[in-house]
Amino acid sequence: MILQGERTRSIVPTAEGTGARILDQRQLPWEVRWVELRTEDEAAVAIRDMWTRGAPMIGAVGGYGLAMAIAADPGDAAIQAAYARLNATRPTAINLKWALDQVAAAVRPLPLTDRAAAAFARAQAIVDEDERLCRSIGEHGLALLRDLHAKNPDRPLNILTHCNAGWLATVDYGTATAPIYLAHDAGLPLHVWVDETRPRNQGALLTAFELRNHGVPHTLIADNAGGLLMARGQVDAVIVGTDRVTANGDVCNKIGTYLKALAAHDTGVPFYVALPYTTFDAATPSGDAIPIEERSPAELTEITGATDHGLETVRLTQSDAYNPAFDVTPARLVTGYITERGVLDRLQTPF
Repeated sequence: MILQGERTRSIVPTAEGTGARILDQRQLPWEVRWVELRTEDEAAVAIRDMWTRGAPMIGAVGGYGLAMAIAADPGDAAIQAAYARLNATRPTAINLKWALDQVAAAVRPLPLTDRAAAAFARAQAIVDEDERLCRSIGEHGLALLRDLHAKNPDRPLNILTHCNAGWLATVDYGTATAPIYLAHDAGLPLHVWVDETRPRNQGALLTAFELRNHGVPHTLIADNAGGLLMARGQVDAVIVGTDRVTANGDVCNKIGTYLKALAAHDTGVPFYVALPYTTFDAATPSGDAIPIEERSPAELTEITGATDHGLETVRLTQSDAYNPAFDVTPARLVTGYITERGVLDRLQTPF
């Protein structure tokens, strides 16, 4: 990822290798602030309170969080308790459970004295693998974007995305944004329509921040503008990320994704979902069985922005609010899945 003109990752180990440094996404785009996580509790707070977010990134932080817990107490009972606490922080994204399973499995057969080192090694391996997976997603997606651009070679390719599925949501490259970054770097002319993504505004605050840092042409739009743009022929493809894809191909992603898929289907615009194998949940048959996280109504009734006096929060309404964080897009509305193994028209087990 390119941040302030330099390449880095969204999560890096601390100098001694027993903790992790992450960007505090609550401060972006107004302030680039790195924070160090050194305990399981700090990792849990970072995930639960949205210091960090995005399914692969949650998994990476969760893996490190469990390693920190094992370093404090490598006993089986303590590991089980820490696993449960971390897994409960964000119930919808399947990558968290996957990463916790990976770290727990790595230490289970080992003597207590060897468990901490093995846990940190597995956590870092998860981080390294995620970068490779996202890079591969980008390469397969780049071929897709080249084909799409060839249909209208005299103008930039217009991509619409929703929420933030970029390098902030992963270790690097992102999922939905990986093809966009590689296409831009390869000289393919493109432009990105960025949904604001209410109520937390991850598009306006995070995706736009990423694209701006990378130099990718983009325009912020209201969440409800996408359908009009598609109907006018101003969108060549929709590419989104996902927090979980079930065995039948249903896609759970940030609230509002389903509406974009419906609009794309009605207007004949291809709708793609980008994901690594770590986000495929073969154990869940369909989207109906996914637990949908409900977040604080304050995310709807309040909004935070920058003023001359710093960041300030104001109320938007005095009414009650209901705030489900995700929705489910049926597999029938998905044109294809951009994965590290290629662009697939369906997913199956094994992935």
